[in-house]
Amino acid sequence: MELSTAWVEWLVLGTGRELMLFASVGILLLGLDDLLLDALWLSTRRCAALAPETPPIDGRFAVFVPAWDEADELPAMLLRTLAAWRDEDMRLYVGCYPNDVATLFAISPLIGSDPRLRLVVNSRMGPTTKGDNLNQMWAALGEDERAEGMKFAAIVLHDVEDHVHPGELTLYRRYLGKYAMVQIPVVPVMNPRQRWVGGHYGDEFAEAHGKELVVRSLLDMPLPSAGVGCALTRNAMALLAINRGGDPFRRDSLTEDYEIGMLIGAYGLSTRFVDAIAPSGGRIVSRGAFPDKVENAVVQKSRWIAGIALAGWEHLGWPGSLLRRDAGLSAGRALLARWMLWRDRRAPLAALILLSAYAGATVMALGVVGGWLWGWGAVEIGDGLRLLLAFNLLLLCWRMGMRGHFTARWYGLGEALRALPRSIVANIIAMLAAYRAIALYRRMLRSGMVVWDKTNHPRSEPIPDDPFVGTATR
Repeated sequence: MELSTAWVEWLVLGTGRELMLFASVGILLLGLDDLLLDALWLSTRRCAALAPETPPIDGRFAVFVPAWDEADELPAMLLRTLAAWRDEDMRLYVGCYPNDVATLFAISPLIGSDPRLRLVVNSRMGPTTKGDNLNQMWAALGEDERAEGMKFAAIVLHDVEDHVHPGELTLYRRYLGKYAMVQIPVVPVMNPRQRWVGGHYGDEFAEAHGKELVVRSLLDMPLPSAGVGCALTRNAMALLAINRGGDPFRRDSLTEDYEIGMLIGAYGLSTRFVDAIAPSGGRIVSRGAFPDKVENAVVQKSRWIAGIALAGWEHLGWPGSLLRRDAGLSAGRALLARWMLWRDRRAPLAALILLSAYAGATVMALGVVGGWLWGWGAVEIGDGLRLLLAFNLLLLCWRMGMRGHFTARWYGLGEALRALPRSIVANIIAMLAAYRAIALYRRMLRSGMVVWDKTNHPRSEPIPDDPFVGTATR
């Protein structure tokens, strides 16, 4: 064998072995992390989340819908929401920008036709940030309260692509009498024409909102807000505003919705995740379309990673370090809260481990090809690494079984079977999003500026009745 070929053999086989070892150890640690949460879910899934005995809250609800460049979708969403909540005491605030002329023209016929609609035009040219847009609506709410001599009872958060449930506000009234924030399940629409990229959101939300948020809620841990299908009492919003100089939402955050839920928990206020059945049947959930193209999914998920895993670390710290608001936590609860935050922030590390695993598999395949063509030796796998690979295979089978289980509960057996190959799509998107998130965060640090990293969603269509969203899950 020529020296050059021997050198290439050494490089390929050695690199493949090291990547395999790194990825295997990382997959083991993340797998055990997930297995611990699974054990908690299995031990608490029989615990009933009882409805509070406190009386429902009275008063008008404010619904905040931030919008930038939404001329095509916003009018339909407003009409759907007003029709679904026609008998509710609510006012819907729409946050727009003076330079978004198309959106302003699209909704102007609606603003004058329904007194429940309130247009809020931002004082700055758009796009600023979603947090800034929400703060403008909060200021408008305060102006309305002073002008009318009244106070709103709660604030509900939704996005333009959402399909609200008719029983949503009634549920909030019932639970906000006891809790400062209530989150209902977010159910991505499973479009048969978009089931590979768009469908992986359904798999992930089915597991996250069928297991992780349920566990956090039952353990009374701080609950991240999804930014949609979420309601907060006015007093809780006022507390956030007081501690932030008048604005409840951070203007320099890409995930202002996530942060408000974590802050409310840090202040010692209770939050609750509620998966309930409406009196008319069917689950009370927030449904909506998610990106159906890889590039759009990468943009959205990179914003989540940059906002939660990178900037969120800077903004929120860890339990016991956030201005010592939560320093009174017991050692056990502080450790549990840190673990939950670690799970929120592990995405960049998970992406690196996934990249190592795929790269290692590719290099190992090259080694096999080299063995066929040039007689290279096989990669040496010791007994320890062999055992580690076997255990990781068992963890992978368990992980895929859990993912399929939750997907089946929301979408049926057919989608559960597709969830297995769809996990590869999810992994690719996660790796690309982590890379973009790091670049996005570096740009934020260098420039000191944060702008609305808008995600393009597929056009909303009427959502048919879904027989697989007919029962509450826990």
